Amino acid sequence: MTDTTASSKAAMILGARDVVGRSLWIDATRRMFANRAAVVGIIILSVIALMALVAPLLSPYPYNAIDYHLISCAPFWWPSHHVPCIAGGAHWFGTDSLGRDLFIRVLFGARVSLAVGLVATFVSLFIGVSYGAIAGFVGGRVDELMMRIVDVLYSLPFIFFVIILMVVFERSLWLLFLAIGAVEWLTMARIVRGLTLSVKETEFVEAARASGVRGPVIILRHVLPNVIGPVVVYVTLTIPNVILAESFLSFLGLGVREPLTSWGLLIANGAYQMETAPWLLIFPSMFMAVTLFCFNFIGDGLRDALDPKDR
Repeated sequence: MTDTTASSKAAMILGARDVVGRSLWIDATRRMFANRAAVVGIIILSVIALMALVAPLLSPYPYNAIDYHLISCAPFWWPSHHVPCIAGGAHWFGTDSLGRDLFIRVLFGARVSLAVGLVATFVSLFIGVSYGAIAGFVGGRVDELMMRIVDVLYSLPFIFFVIILMVVFERSLWLLFLAIGAVEWLTMARIVRGLTLSVKETEFVEAARASGVRGPVIILRHVLPNVIGPVVVYVTLTIPNVILAESFLSFLGLGVREPLTSWGLLIANGAYQMETAPWLLIFPSMFMAVTLFCFNFIGDGLRDALDPKDR
């Protein structure tokens, strides 16, 4: 054996030792954090969520404290002819029509809006993905029946369905989560069903069937991992839709009750005073817009990281 051959084999052995296996989730995490826009979105969204959690520590004013001496006062730094809020301490975002501090109310509104967006989206995700995957994988008459049920539910007016739930059951925030999530899953089911129909005809699914793997196992191990990319993208679109749906219901008096608030309710109230007190509309709108952008950036990053076709 020559020295060249021995050195080549030694190099191959060292190269094989350097190859370290890693799971798909580790690889997806690395790809996710390589996306700068997604990382910035995660950081900003985390800061907003943290501020919402520790809101009472960031302001000396309770979110429901009324001060009729400071009605619709501008922020103390507001460069205009509006009356600034100086008496009793500085109000960073000014006060509303009842003299309540807008800064603390925006942070408490973040609690409700983010909770509605995440919980209702999780409900729609769980129901829609399960329903659509089963319908698409089983196929045949079962698929036809399940999709006709979806079509019937689509024909029902959204607001009518929510009003029925609010009237029949006791009105509460959790019922609002359930009502919105019980409607948003319909589109999710259609998307997952269409993706499942294409995935179940692939070779690896046929091989799993030929090997005797049961249907539920095939759905969990082979079908869902290959549809998760588009599902994640749609989830990032569902969260903003859910937040906007909650704001619409609050505007109609079917959502959050005073003195509790949400971004949608603050924006609805601020729209009535946008000419005399523009800060009531600007600050909650700014927080909502930044949050929605962050969810979109995170969704794009997750799509690129989890899509197996991009690897």
